[in-house]
Amino acid sequence: MNALLKARHRNGWIFGTMLVSSVLSLVASFVLAVDAVRLAADPTTSLSCNINAVISCGTVAGSWQARLFGFPNAFLGIAAEPVVITIAVASLGGVRFPRWFMLAAQVVYTAGLLFAYWLFYEAMFHIGALCPWCLLVTVSTTFVFAGLTHVNLRDGNLFLPPRIQQRLADAVAADLDLIAVTIWLLVLTLAVVLKYGPALFAQ
Repeated sequence: MNALLKARHRNGWIFGTMLVSSVLSLVASFVLAVDAVRLAADPTTSLSCNINAVISCGTVAGSWQARLFGFPNAFLGIAAEPVVITIAVASLGGVRFPRWFMLAAQVVYTAGLLFAYWLFYEAMFHIGALCPWCLLVTVSTTFVFAGLTHVNLRDGNLFLPPRIQQRLADAVAADLDLIAVTIWLLVLTLAVVLKYGPALFAQ
């Protein structure tokens, strides 16, 4: 266990996790984009992930929130995730990006994370349905954000005041970020179960 915890602070683990997560998010974005095109051609088409009243990609895709900027949100993922994949692959190959670049990546991906969770909130409390592919994007985005934040705090890329930088770096070194992400995802899972209960598994 200790060896595993030590390994998660190395570039291989961090950028490997980011690579896998961003690839999963890209795949999900492609599926969502294809579904959006199918629904645009035929609004009555039945999607494979329309399982019941709660687990319904079609319901989510038909909402205004799914086209916040006038086109399917999935196109944003298709545009953004290849950038993350490039950063991860290059870093695994030994490339070290400038601090300003990593700060910019952190800012942009933080905006992406907030957008993903806004969509999750809207799906949970306003749309009243959940999309499995959207949930995969949300979880994958969380892991990429966690990995990017981890490496930026470890390497001091965020231009923070020295005292704050040291405290946050110490927290990451003590695996408090791992604990925070684990608790957060468990809370989200519990929230979904408590809100929808047996309806999640209805036919």
